[in-house]
Amino acid sequence: MENISKHITYDEATVSPTSLRFGIKNYPTSEQLLSMQTVANNCFEHLREWYGKPIKINSFFRCDELNKKVGGAIGSQHSKGEAIDMSAGTKEENKKLFDWCKLNLKFDQLINEFDYSWIHISFRAGANRNQTLIVK
Repeated sequence: MENISKHITYDEATVSPTSLRFGIKNYPTSEQLLSMQTVANNCFEHLREWYGKPIKINSFFRCDELNKKVGGAIGSQHSKGEAIDMSAGTKEENKKLFDWCKLNLKFDQLINEFDYSWIHISFRAGANRNQTLIVK
């Protein structure tokens, strides 16, 4: 597969320095892949179109083994293909992304991680809670 969505490649969504370092096969199932396409098309692509510039994907899909290795939460939405961590490069730009998402998108969770070091957005088809959170 070449792309998850218009602006996210399959490699960008699945390759991780940690998975490469430890030889972890970080391959989504067809169900996880569908969730990845759903969050990408319902959240990321609308944000990217508004922003008009590249947005770096820090973390997208993480199989259970990779999620455990990076210290992710048990049951993380990343392991379900439902969440994207991203950054526009600076805390100021990340705040712009966060604020726009909060006002313009439907989402499950939108998280300001460590004073806008990056933002997390997730989407669950038909089950979004529209939660806005802060991780300090």
